[in-house]
Amino acid sequence: MKNTSNKPGLAAPTVAQSHKSGINITSAAHLLIDVAPYPGMDEGDLIELFWDNCYVASRVLNTQDVGKAISLRVPESFIANGSSRIHYRLMQVGHGPALSSATRVQVKLDCPGGPPSALCGDENQRLAPVSLPETIRRLGVNPNQIKRGVPLTIEPYLNMAADDEITLRWGDVRMDLPRLKASDVGKPIQVWVPPAIILEAGEDLRLEVTYCILDRVGNNSRWAPARMLKIGCANPYLRMPPKGMAHGC
Repeated sequence: MKNTSNKPGLAAPTVAQSHKSGINITSAAHLLIDVAPYPGMDEGDLIELFWDNCYVASRVLNTQDVGKAISLRVPESFIANGSSRIHYRLMQVGHGPALSSATRVQVKLDCPGGPPSALCGDENQRLAPVSLPETIRRLGVNPNQIKRGVPLTIEPYLNMAADDEITLRWGDVRMDLPRLKASDVGKPIQVWVPPAIILEAGEDLRLEVTYCILDRVGNNSRWAPARMLKIGCANPYLRMPPKGMAHGC
């Protein structure tokens, strides 16, 4: 067997589609690795792709491939949580095998809250609804409470991790929470909804409060089951809609 060498000009392969910080569960399902054009690229060249030193795919180049980036798919079965190394080997007629530089990638396949069920649409039943003081849950948010703001709690969830980004949805208004620190993991997240957010969303007999989580590689939890709240209702038309008309909230 011929010796394998590092060929000058063989750049490290790149991940065709991934989040800036790594590979998530969506990209892992159809992961393509790009090999850039290289010096001496020619018809009949054989490119063999390796994932953690395991052969995963290959391509024999034809005339139309020359001078273009070559995409090779990594089978999902090879992709696991953690750090992985990707490189390729080039076989050319009249030359010994040559290795490219390697690319390190981070893989995270654990969705915040666990994998949502396809049957539940945009909702993730594994996430707990927000927790609110009992009085507010029963009676709603009165004008005095609106002026003070509303406290609520997001319970710890499966696969909670540092750098998770939580978005709270109060009615039609969204509120981005600070990115989680390592010290936040496994603990309830205390949130104070300020008056400005409540006023922007407006009065409502059945306002939905929910949240979703995006992790550091772009895995999305989808929305937690919504909590329904009565907000304000100083407007008499909200309390008592005219007979025969549907509720506006």
